[in-house]
Amino acid sequence: MDLSRRGFLQAAALTAAASGLTVACGGSSGSGGTKNGKDLTLWYWGGALSDKVVAEAKTHFSSTVKLTSASIGGDFKQKLTTTIAAGTSVPDITGIKGEDIASFLPNADRFLDLNDLGFKKISSQYLDWKTKLAQTKDGKQIGFPIDIGPTALFYREDLFAKAGVDTEPAKVAALVKTWEDYFQLGTELQKKNPGTYLVNNIGAMFDMTVGQGTARFIDKNNHFIGDQDHIRAAWTTSVRPYTLGLDAKINDNTWNAAVGKTLLTELGAAWHALDIEQAAPGTKGKWRVCAMPGGPANQGGSYLALPRQCRNPEEAFKIISWILSPANDARGFTDAAIFPAAPAAYSMPAMTGPDAFFGGQKIIEVFGPAAKTVPSAYEAPADAAVMAPYKTELTNIEAKGKKPDDAWKDAVSQAKQIARRQGVS
Repeated sequence: MDLSRRGFLQAAALTAAASGLTVACGGSSGSGGTKNGKDLTLWYWGGALSDKVVAEAKTHFSSTVKLTSASIGGDFKQKLTTTIAAGTSVPDITGIKGEDIASFLPNADRFLDLNDLGFKKISSQYLDWKTKLAQTKDGKQIGFPIDIGPTALFYREDLFAKAGVDTEPAKVAALVKTWEDYFQLGTELQKKNPGTYLVNNIGAMFDMTVGQGTARFIDKNNHFIGDQDHIRAAWTTSVRPYTLGLDAKINDNTWNAAVGKTLLTELGAAWHALDIEQAAPGTKGKWRVCAMPGGPANQGGSYLALPRQCRNPEEAFKIISWILSPANDARGFTDAAIFPAAPAAYSMPAMTGPDAFFGGQKIIEVFGPAAKTVPSAYEAPADAAVMAPYKTELTNIEAKGKKPDDAWKDAVSQAKQIARRQGVS
């Protein structure tokens, strides 16, 4: 949401009043960034960083500061927004989720410009498209990239083989260069594997098809463009599995049970590999990964930021630079399946070994190139809110049998209303 200073404070106050939130994990007092702080606090959520690397950072910097970390549960953005607005107990270092970074950019003055602390000198180590998503229009950098979510196609090697399809990742990628290729193959696979489906739901498809483009729902001039051809094309592509009978219509509550039984493929980010492994351990060795039809997109990936109340900005920047160095980024992948935003990590041993769950495939050979070729797209502060009606209407197609054209019209109408309320013209 694009909030003015007053709006930011009002929203945070309402959030706190509604939820009864009291957050006192940090130690900052809102002093505006005293340079001599010896105690620094770090907020993140479970799985955002390697806990092992964070623990080592405490030791590595113990001669200069005492670093205290807190894993914050619940609605992280809500708690952070409330705390920053209150101006007390603000963490010196905080995580910001990738889907939330755009909503913080209008209030960039509440964070330190990392370029002033040295990020500009090392920014070339990180993927440019990821770095830019945490930049203001005038070039202020409020987020240091933690990770990304380059996408690919996960597929069941055994079910492909049963249908007589060459299962080598390069061969499968050649078969599904376009979405129509993918749907055609899915139809053939389904005939040979009765009771299976190509995609879990069409809302997940829409995330991918929109993410493959260079424009989203709002342009850089703050104009709504969610009714234009690029979004309609993404919508039409996403609805195709439903009309072809290839859509499993799975929701989050039933995905775990279905992934190892009825799904021929999964479209997902690098971190999704761990989801599949944990949900379907009995399918170890039966999955492979190849390039996604139509090219890569990105799903997820977060940042570390320094609120303006940070008590020792120089030391805090040294800490986050160390935690997110390419070498430690690679360790984060090993420890917690956190896919690095630093390409140098992709050639390190921690990322180049064979993955037993994927039949010994070196999956970095798929995700590395995908990460480097994700298209750069402007994401407005109101983008997530404006996208929501499209996802809702896609669910209405699956759950209620709503006609796709009617669902499209209603999605656009609702999106326009939300955009106007968010100050988008």
